[in-house]
Amino acid sequence: MDARGKVASLHKNPDSLLVIHYSCEGLDDSNSGLSPRITSIAVLHAGSKTLHSFSIHLTAEILRYDKDIIDAKKYDELERIMLEDFFVFASEHPHCSWMHWKMSNIVYGFEALEHRYRVHHPDKSPYKINDSKKFDLSALLLEIYGKDCVDHPQMPALMELNGGKPRDMLSGKEESDAFRAKEYVKMHKSTISKVYWFYSLFNLLCKHKVRTARSNIPSKIHAFSDSWLFKLVGIVAMIFTLFQIGETGQKYIGKPGGAATTTPEGK
Repeated sequence: MDARGKVASLHKNPDSLLVIHYSCEGLDDSNSGLSPRITSIAVLHAGSKTLHSFSIHLTAEILRYDKDIIDAKKYDELERIMLEDFFVFASEHPHCSWMHWKMSNIVYGFEALEHRYRVHHPDKSPYKINDSKKFDLSALLLEIYGKDCVDHPQMPALMELNGGKPRDMLSGKEESDAFRAKEYVKMHKSTISKVYWFYSLFNLLCKHKVRTARSNIPSKIHAFSDSWLFKLVGIVAMIFTLFQIGETGQKYIGKPGGAATTTPEGK
């Protein structure tokens, strides 16, 4: 199935579509550990528009921890509980598709979430989301509009072209700074804003209304061929063709020697 077919299939089944994004410690060598620790995960159920949150600060609140005393040891405990909750949630939605933005490897992706779970549970494996259920929105968009349709970094570039950047969104550097400042709520609000934006962009993609920096002629032709105007023109053309065929047939029947002309019996 090509990218357009996948988009159409996901659009037809909103009750089985989950949109996910997460925030984490900086993706560089400044981390205290070998892999970046997870701060928050946001999952939007497309059908009901319900947002499910899994975050350090919400877990800390349940355990009566003040964010100012979250040291490395307490952070490990909070991350462990948060990831356990997330993978329980994932296991409860085995038939759902997961839409994401470049969550495709161990550096940043589902595999990174699984790895952080194993860090806390060396003898256990988390629930495995089937790869066939994962859909990278950025990859779908580039396949449809062309790999050079927008400048890098792609996410902020597309935001500027399609309604502007969400109010609570943080850049990668800003998220790293927020992590060091223990501004976990700020990070989670940024994560949530991206999830909502991904779903908004997906809806534009379904309607062939995504604005890009450079045109993609095949995509525009496909969008026009799928529009109501093109279909209306096609119907009118078909009616006109049938009318012309009818007119031609009437003229032919009315001519001497035509298909409907009869001859005297026995001749």
